[in-house]
Amino acid sequence: MEWSIQEIARLTGTTSRTLRHYGELGLLMPSRVGSNGYRYYDQEALVRLQRILLLRELGVALPAIAQVLEGRQNTSAALRTHLRLLEQELERIRRQIASVRTTLVRTEKGEPLVAAEVFDGFDHTRYKEEVTERWGREAYEKGDRWWSSLSAQDKRAFQNRQEQIARDFGQALKDGHAVDGDVAQAIAQRHREWLMVSQASGQKSYVIGLAEMYVADPHFAETYERHGQGTAAFVRDAMKVYAERHLSDG
Repeated sequence: MEWSIQEIARLTGTTSRTLRHYGELGLLMPSRVGSNGYRYYDQEALVRLQRILLLRELGVALPAIAQVLEGRQNTSAALRTHLRLLEQELERIRRQIASVRTTLVRTEKGEPLVAAEVFDGFDHTRYKEEVTERWGREAYEKGDRWWSSLSAQDKRAFQNRQEQIARDFGQALKDGHAVDGDVAQAIAQRHREWLMVSQASGQKSYVIGLAEMYVADPHFAETYERHGQGTAAFVRDAMKVYAERHLSDG
């Protein structure tokens, strides 16, 4: 049994031009070419195309797909790998749905949001360019490897710990504690320890630079300002004091 290039294009939602391009790259050769010049694909070609489309949806570039296809002669093994990746993506989407649903319910009830719930299932790599620009590719890749190695439970625990620290900073500000006082500095120490868990740098310049971002960068400021206006600046100043007292760049 075989299908024409037009039929395959219609079934997959792609174009004949794309399929021909795959052929030019050696990714997907037609099973035969008719006397009229039309390309036809058999069942084996369909399975190969499915693998290509799955990898494309996962963001794999075409040259990398070629390498994968060349290295995997066992179709069943390849399909099992793709199935596992799809199941992981499905789980991430389910968590996103639950996250948005929880945010909607809390918003409608006027309840405070919890960062670990709001961002559960969302892709942290959306900040890749920002982190790379500020601290370099190595810093991003190191953090990305660490984050990817965590289980879903460990990720939630890490986020919950950060949320509690942010909440405590906000309470310290409301209670009138000074940024260089014992209460604020104890929280600053917990914050630095939290950073170190993620394998972030513990050097003074890094901590001070990150503290500046808590005010300058809306992504960070929003995290702290939810616990009271001025909390982001309070955290920044407390972290600067802590860094100057306890850290070095040596």
